[in-house]
Amino acid sequence: MDFSSVHNIHESAVFEAVANAAPRYPGLAESADLLADVACVALNRVAPRYIRHDVDLAFFLTERERADNERAIRDAVEHAFGFVQARHAMAARR
Repeated sequence: MDFSSVHNIHESAVFEAVANAAPRYPGLAESADLLADVACVALNRVAPRYIRHDVDLAFFLTERERADNERAIRDAVEHAFGFVQARHAMAARR
């Protein structure tokens, strides 16, 4: 069985949102590990939706769902940056 084509539709959008927001968080932007943590926290806050092919999105998402997804991803990424930044600051104090 080959499931390599199955993926969460939010992954690439979250990765892009993290990359776009990173310059606003210089304490995190320099660390690939911390940015990966931000992406994980954000992805865990957004309900997963799995597809096999990106073209499937055109058939399954309405314009409202697209807008809701964009807002949810933006909010999740902002939360994730704050969360990881706070945890990183606490760890640095130890």
